[in-house]
Amino acid sequence: MVGDAVSWGEAQSADDGVFERPFRLARPGSVVPGVVWLPSRSESSCPVVLLGHGGSGHKQSDRMVALGRWFASHAGIVAVAIDGPYHGERVVSALTAADYQQRIMQEGLDVVVERMVCDWRAAVEAVSTLERVDATNLGYFGLSMGTRFGLSFGAAAGAELRCVILGKFGLQTAAGFYENVDTTSRVKRDAGQLSAATLFHVQWDDELFPRAGQLALFDSLGAQEKILLAFPGGHGETHPAAPRLWCDFMLRHLRPDLAPLNHGSR
Repeated sequence: MVGDAVSWGEAQSADDGVFERPFRLARPGSVVPGVVWLPSRSESSCPVVLLGHGGSGHKQSDRMVALGRWFASHAGIVAVAIDGPYHGERVVSALTAADYQQRIMQEGLDVVVERMVCDWRAAVEAVSTLERVDATNLGYFGLSMGTRFGLSFGAAAGAELRCVILGKFGLQTAAGFYENVDTTSRVKRDAGQLSAATLFHVQWDDELFPRAGQLALFDSLGAQEKILLAFPGGHGETHPAAPRLWCDFMLRHLRPDLAPLNHGSR
């Protein structure tokens, strides 16, 4: 990954003092579009949190932007997001879930997962070249598809990663997900190799990832510190209290000097 070319776009500032700066990574055989949210000023090196979007989302989906701006403005944490495979600027126009799943199957799920792990590592390396960024103090957030790739990235990163927030994902899926492809063995293996402190978010009535499979994945996590966070509701629901709990967990591990904070409403 050393030597991947990165081109930086112009930073845009906002009233909350956050600088949003796009970038593009030239990787072997592909270009990785990304964005970074930077605090306006910091007296010390800033931790980094990686934000993995869900299926049919992209690097600047509402949740990615809200979390990225909050971490940068309230916690002095640099936030980074990249488009997932066959999402965002990696495709000419948005694909349906069936379409991008079919493309991933055609290419090979393991091939796509491994490339995404390398893309995340290249993004971390690129952001680490910026001033006052401490990429050795690293966290990851990603639900649903963000967990699929986050588990593999976390397993590969090992001790380089301090904490992760995962969830809305499991060892069982509803009919129609990557049919005739074994996804469970890779997920379970990577979960067992994850050593970073983990907060796992479960939607109790998830229609895409049945509860039993989510709980089985939680059991499979290799982290010594792992916390189960459960809320009623389906896959697409997020309780208003959940983002505060996500942020508290991330702060406790990346910025313990600031945790807990009064986050207000998000």
